[in-house]
Amino acid sequence: MVLNVGFVAVELTYGLLSSSMALVADAAHNLGDVAGIGLAWAATVVARSRPTPRRTYGLRKATVLAALANAMLLLLTVGAVAVEAVQRLWEPQAVPGLTLVVVAAVGVVINGVSALAFMPRHEHDHDVNRRGAFLHLAADAAVSLAVVVAGAAMMMVSDWWWLDPVTGLLVSAVVLMTTWSLLREALGQALDAVPGHVDAEAVRRFLEGQAGVEDVHDLHIWPLGSTEVALTVHLVIPEGRQDPGLLAALSGGLREGFGIGHCTIQVETPETRDDCARALQGCG
Repeated sequence: MVLNVGFVAVELTYGLLSSSMALVADAAHNLGDVAGIGLAWAATVVARSRPTPRRTYGLRKATVLAALANAMLLLLTVGAVAVEAVQRLWEPQAVPGLTLVVVAAVGVVINGVSALAFMPRHEHDHDVNRRGAFLHLAADAAVSLAVVVAGAAMMMVSDWWWLDPVTGLLVSAVVLMTTWSLLREALGQALDAVPGHVDAEAVRRFLEGQAGVEDVHDLHIWPLGSTEVALTVHLVIPEGRQDPGLLAALSGGLREGFGIGHCTIQVETPETRDDCARALQGCG
């Protein structure tokens, strides 16, 4: 945050002094990322709060809401920058290419180093909050590199001032593409959709394939936060085929195979299934 706040101040100052839309666009994007990192940080701290009688899951969902707010903030920033860049296309202004190259090159280094701090730790790291911060910072590094290229081109061809607002529009397009998937996933998790890394049908097949299980219904999978997944399900198992160690085996299998660590499993018999309100309602 310290690195990025300092760079935003420098980049915005030079962008305004040099009338560079590309630098102003990149500074606005970096400012959004500073806010995003702050949101991600605050949400991670809040999510560690212990459950209470009123909030029985604690505040783990704060990380999902932070990712959603992060994405929406960036979309608003993109819109404002794109409008200004389009206006500049009609009236291009002279921009010192050397200023663009030097300032944006600093941005490549700062954003690259910052992105490394948020890089997913392993291939199974599905933390949408952490991934949001990483994607934005990595996109910033790429965008700053594009500004370096634009500045170098304007140094070689002195009257290509139109390249500055075009670069601003390209910045906006890159940010939009990297933000859209994050927005969709964060919105889905906020609405308790099955997390993208969990295959609900594969979970159902896993449960149906367990010895003694005759039916699976009322299966629900949803995120507790950006890193934890919960599941509830009803299993129909005849009394004579109920293995005492089945629930522990199921919990372990769901955790290891699907990353679902919070399971609630209700066992029914074929006789009691007919009394299950959820089964009678057809809840698959």
